Amino acid sequence: MPRKILKRLMPEHGSIRDHKYLRMFGSRLHDSNLWHLNRHSAAGAFAVGLFCAWLPIPFQMVVAAAGAMLFRVNLPLSAVLVWFTNPLTMPPMFYFAYRLGSFLLNRPHHYEHFEVSLSWLAGAMSTVGPPFLLGSLVLGLVSSAIGYMFIHGLWRWSVSRQWKRRRQGR
Repeated sequence: MPRKILKRLMPEHGSIRDHKYLRMFGSRLHDSNLWHLNRHSAAGAFAVGLFCAWLPIPFQMVVAAAGAMLFRVNLPLSAVLVWFTNPLTMPPMFYFAYRLGSFLLNRPHHYEHFEVSLSWLAGAMSTVGPPFLLGSLVLGLVSSAIGYMFIHGLWRWSVSRQWKRRRQGR
């Protein structure tokens, strides 16, 4: 069951291989392990994709693809899971990361007047940056571990349920 759902949601092999930012990986994209979908590759892809979704950097999909190649997990699924971070979800996610980092560092929250300029960003990064980056790292690690365990457990449960149905003759 999870395999059918995931296969339906994943982009095509060719669209990932021909993506303009992923072409730099060249022939490494032809590794068959990156395209298989099984319990281990799906759970690993969830771990890589969810971790990369919390990275406050541009081109998260490229980092997710590199992580998928490094750990030899399903590349399309890793790349798609990065889309969890989008313009609608980013502000609450990153605010929560900042609040968590402030809590872990035992720092007060700094609510400064927001301004769209490089000088404001440079000044704010000295006060807001460390808690934000720590919170992002912690949330990335936690969501990665939870995603891995959840998909691994869901896959096992689904397979055992199918075997039970076969034994009962349904």
